[in-house]
Amino acid sequence: MKPLFLVLALLIAVPAVAVQPDEVLPDPAMESRAREISQGLRCLVCRNENIDESNAKLAKDLRLLVRERLVAGDSNNETVAYIVDRYGEYVLLKPTLTGSNKILWIAGPVMLILALGIGISFIRRRQSEPELDALSEDEEKRLAAIMKD
Repeated sequence: MKPLFLVLALLIAVPAVAVQPDEVLPDPAMESRAREISQGLRCLVCRNENIDESNAKLAKDLRLLVRERLVAGDSNNETVAYIVDRYGEYVLLKPTLTGSNKILWIAGPVMLILALGIGISFIRRRQSEPELDALSEDEEKRLAAIMKD
């Protein structure tokens, strides 16, 4: 009973990977580098899933491309740069904080602060408005006359 429980526990603890045996590189160090790069690349079909965990055909193509670039002698950074040049920065699970991305990273907090400022000023303005006085006797008589018509 205990060996069966141990085997089941180990199977549950294994992370789900979609890497096929025919994709694995013979050099363990190179394969480790490929897996490290793959963990940071988004599957363009599955969204928010790295290419190592995805079974999509495009994810497999990306895994093979990573391995081809590594075998060709590219460094990890060169391999990622090649894929980003080819597919765009969206392929990165953790986008960089450069160029136009700075605007996107900064826009959220700026919009929140701006919305809070507008909300607070609106509430203050509403509270400071003078209350309307009650109708005078003449106004009440005139209103009653208008309502009768």
